[in-house]
Amino acid sequence: MKILVIGGGGREHALVWKLAQSVKVEKIWCAPGNGGIAAGAECVAVDPGDVAAIAELTQKLQPDVTVVGPELPLVNGIADVFGARNWPIVAPSRRAAQLEGSKIFSKEFLERHGLPTAKRLGTYEVASEAYAALDNVSWPLIIKADGLCAGKGVLVAKNQAEAHDFIERALEKNELGPGGKRLLFEEALEGEELSFILLTDGHRYAPMVPTRDHKRAYDGNQGPNTGGMGAYSTDALLPPELRETILRMIVEPTLHGLEADGIRYQGFLYFGLMLTKSGPQVLEFNCRLGDPEAQAIVARMDFDLAEVLADVAAGQLDPAKLKWRPGASVCLVLASGGYPGKFEAGKLLEGLAAAERVPHVKVLHAGTARRPAGTGVSLVTSGGRVLGVTATGPSLDAALASAYQAAAEIHFAGMHYRKDIGAGAAAPAAKVTKA
Repeated sequence: MKILVIGGGGREHALVWKLAQSVKVEKIWCAPGNGGIAAGAECVAVDPGDVAAIAELTQKLQPDVTVVGPELPLVNGIADVFGARNWPIVAPSRRAAQLEGSKIFSKEFLERHGLPTAKRLGTYEVASEAYAALDNVSWPLIIKADGLCAGKGVLVAKNQAEAHDFIERALEKNELGPGGKRLLFEEALEGEELSFILLTDGHRYAPMVPTRDHKRAYDGNQGPNTGGMGAYSTDALLPPELRETILRMIVEPTLHGLEADGIRYQGFLYFGLMLTKSGPQVLEFNCRLGDPEAQAIVARMDFDLAEVLADVAAGQLDPAKLKWRPGASVCLVLASGGYPGKFEAGKLLEGLAAAERVPHVKVLHAGTARRPAGTGVSLVTSGGRVLGVTATGPSLDAALASAYQAAAEIHFAGMHYRKDIGAGAAAPAAKVTKA
């Protein structure tokens, strides 16, 4: 098999790493890839959001299957272009991808099909109307930009001043771009978050192992939201009774709702859930593997990912093929100084070899690039989230210990990471309000 992976972050490095372990795979391309991916795949400099350029590349390469990592090509309709040409791809259609591409579309879908979700308080395109609505809400208030905003489109506003600032930046200063031209207000939910991700061929589905992400930049869930500062996976996150509840109340009604709306969904579908006292509620959908959840999930895979993805693209998913390693996994994100705000790139990475000598650790690259250095090459930072130190272990504590031991070996100027990934995981769900 020859496989094309679209994207260039930590999720895509995880996919390439796992696909390369298959005896059935002879060639992997990644567009555009990154400095770490280049060690296991041929990287091709193509903008992942440019569907026409990806189609041109695919025509040239003729891969047996294409796997899409990030959201932008999905929202831009890559699956539709490939489908028209009968090219095998693992990705939902442009219409299906609106579940992620438009928070308002997603909320309307949830309401239409009676799925448990936070109460909608209003949608706004005019700043003055959004400001006026703040006089009649309870705090905290969830404000969501409608479109894609690179992980920066959701605010848990603690007070009117925070909400006013977000509205101003989105609707008046246009700081969030086209994705911020409409805003959705929701009631806040209390509980713990859970990432429940499945893979479907449009007929059958297979759940992934459960994960929990850490969105805030700093320890104790402080600071601004990010794309994700770390994630962990352990079966204790999803007791059998809760799993059955999620399948019965959320997953299957969602798949039936898509079918009723005439949407055939194929690919990864991510349910961002809040586990409240009254049961699980849907916070959001993503139409892809999460990042850094993907790194933690891939680390626990005990099956041939290439074979399963080819089955999905062919409409022949066999859920029984998906086997999982027991124990736990963790992905610890090492970020650039200033992230999720402005940061400097080009910082030299050191200590990677020492980190990977720690047992049960794989360092997955997110924002790295290769730079000529003397007779060889060196690795430098090129993004906000730079590395995902990923570890497995018989318990969450063991996996965390390995990840933090490996992280201590790595250095680059301005590097920061959370020291509390997985903290309190064994405790009962806390009353914590999150985005």
